[in-house]
Amino acid sequence: MSRTLILIRHAKSDRAATGPDHNRPLAQRGRRQAPLMGAWLAGNGWVPGRALVSTAARAAETWGRIAPALGKPPRTDLEALYHAPPQAILDALAGSPEEAVAVVAHNPGLAELAARLVRAAPDHPRFQDFPTAATLAVRFDAPAWSGALRGTGEVLGFAVPADLEQGIGPAGEARRGDQ
Repeated sequence: MSRTLILIRHAKSDRAATGPDHNRPLAQRGRRQAPLMGAWLAGNGWVPGRALVSTAARAAETWGRIAPALGKPPRTDLEALYHAPPQAILDALAGSPEEAVAVVAHNPGLAELAARLVRAAPDHPRFQDFPTAATLAVRFDAPAWSGALRGTGEVLGFAVPADLEQGIGPAGEARRGDQ
């Protein structure tokens, strides 16, 4: 049995918004880019059975704009994912019975977790910094999420919004349907 983990960094937030960081909404760019990531996931058949989402407004809004392309899988909002370190993200994932789960959270924890889990990093110049709305799909040959161990994940795909906006796939190839 395999497990598919989809790590999604929240889309670009509105830094000019006033109020607490937790309440910061998406910027126009983030609102435009999040649906692109949803379409990319759906187009590749990477549809989670559940999404674990940080309670930050920008994370919730990111998932809200991605989910329609994926048939609106159920979501669990978790305060523990707000600026969570890698282990807290894994702890949140541990009890999930679904074979495919999306996590919408923040850096640096998300980028650190992605780098730790993959067997080989994707050949993409933005993987290490995991920019806003970056999305990684990774598969583990494991019967439970406890088998999602350091260096065991097979990268299925990694993309950033700029790849999709330019009509270029994450590996530099033209997207399906653009040829």
